[in-house]
Amino acid sequence: MLRIGVAVFTEKGFYNTPIDEIVAAAGVPKGSFAYYFGSKDAYTVQVIERYAEYFNKKLDRILSDTSVEPIERVKAFMDEATAGMERYEFRRGCLVGNLGQELAALDETFREVLLSTVQGWQSRVQACLEEAQHTGQLSAAVDTKGLARLFWYAWEGAVLGSKLEKSRGPLDAVSQAFIGQLRSLSPTKETSEVRKSSGRRRAIGKFERAS
Repeated sequence: MLRIGVAVFTEKGFYNTPIDEIVAAAGVPKGSFAYYFGSKDAYTVQVIERYAEYFNKKLDRILSDTSVEPIERVKAFMDEATAGMERYEFRRGCLVGNLGQELAALDETFREVLLSTVQGWQSRVQACLEEAQHTGQLSAAVDTKGLARLFWYAWEGAVLGSKLEKSRGPLDAVSQAFIGQLRSLSPTKETSEVRKSSGRRRAIGKFERAS
């Protein structure tokens, strides 16, 4: 029944999904729903927790794959998530993003479980970015926690945009921008910029002495 809740809430949201629809899809009596969950709110919290468990495993599988460079793992996650949205013709988005827009301002219990879920995702991306620092893909000066936070809120916005447009365009835009930003923050890029700056200063110095 929790799996059904994930599917229905991801597509239709909380308020547009009556309990009758859930129990009908599950093929169980309404009394059984009340016995096991007590209320729609309590059921929804368990649905969020089940979704978080599933999504954490997905992120761990992709972001912990040491056969792939860390930055490419982040891109691989976005590619897989985009393909998933395409498969459902952009009708489904992110359960946490959907419910966050509906419920976070109304109920503290929902807000806490939703925030905890997103922070768990952020910590996984942060760990991947820290690995990119250790392997030399990303400058040691980069704020990986801030970048991971930026990534998730940008990605959730792109998921919403793709549902509105029924297109992968917003997802591709965020993917390209974020990966481009990461690559621009590589130590090699920094060294190149320092050399260019130093070269410009030397050229100016020579010009001033010649004058």
